[in-house]
Amino acid sequence: MSKRFFDQELDTLKAQLVGMGRQAIEQLRLSIQSLLERDVELAQKVCKMDRDLNRMETELDAEAVRYMTLRGPVASDLRLVVVGMKASHDLERVGDEATNIARRAITLAEIPPLKEYVDIPRMADMAIEMLQDAIDCFLQGDQEKALAICKRDKQVDQLDGQLYRELSAYIAENSKNITVAIELMFIARSLERAADHATNIAEEVIFLFSGEIVRHSKELKA
Repeated sequence: MSKRFFDQELDTLKAQLVGMGRQAIEQLRLSIQSLLERDVELAQKVCKMDRDLNRMETELDAEAVRYMTLRGPVASDLRLVVVGMKASHDLERVGDEATNIARRAITLAEIPPLKEYVDIPRMADMAIEMLQDAIDCFLQGDQEKALAICKRDKQVDQLDGQLYRELSAYIAENSKNITVAIELMFIARSLERAADHATNIAEEVIFLFSGEIVRHSKELKA
């Protein structure tokens, strides 16, 4: 069967989403690098990168709306377009979280560190890996891998809770630690949210290829 001529438009939408994914992952990676290296200039660069991600989301939404308006897509194509729009929103939010981390990195660069940043880079690695896997699942239609991403989200939540308790103890020991501890708590929460957005994309991938809505199904995730 010959390729439908508007399949190219769907391929363009997929490419736009993958481009957004790469941009969001790079933004998140650089935000953590700026924190660890106390690099204010790099943190400022991350903040500027967010404008590009916002523009990419706007362009993808416009392309998706145009496609739905002009093509009257069948159910499977419509699911792809809707999932693409929802996933682009999640990726844009990842960029926002990376920007939040970068802004806090600027603040922390002027303050002596409270402790070695062990758990935060670990959380970042987990969130970035989940985001990359979510994009791969979207391209490959790998539902088992997508479900595995949903299950890994709990590990990030647990690490976030552990870090919160540890930082709370630092505050209790010495009130001078409060500024650094609170900034680190917010950074950890941004990473936890980035992992949540990766999970959202994985859930949408499952819906795309199976038609099943799993985001509220604890049984399927278990």
